[in-house]
Amino acid sequence: MSGADAPEIIAAYDAVRSDKDETNWLLISYASAVGDKLKLSAMGKGGLSELASNLDDGQAQYGYVRVEYANDSESRRVKFALIIWIGENTKVMRKARVSIESGAVKRVLGHHSIQVDARDKSDLDEKDIVVRLRKAGGADYNGGRG
Repeated sequence: MSGADAPEIIAAYDAVRSDKDETNWLLISYASAVGDKLKLSAMGKGGLSELASNLDDGQAQYGYVRVEYANDSESRRVKFALIIWIGENTKVMRKARVSIESGAVKRVLGHHSIQVDARDKSDLDEKDIVVRLRKAGGADYNGGRG
């Protein structure tokens, strides 16, 4: 078992999804250089940019983030994105196993509108992610503009 369903990961996931908690992201990392054991490595209230600043170029990691954006002047939408991060210095065998091992993470962090496969922190530009969330969410009140 990978540990993706560990109590601390489930609690962090529930906190990110809760409208009553300020936590808006979590990060799951591998517990060691070998094996598939996962652990909650960070969580915070600073959104996608704070999550991105915690990513390690030498690791594969999984992030989950709450993204809020305005539909129009009257309403806000809340959507969730699953980030599958493979840093450029991640070992080859770890990279190869992510496609298999990410399944356990996807089952635990099941409620997300989009999955973002990121290799570089520029893949996590908030404007680009909001555009993707708008497309995934149906109605677009801004004519496709982010």
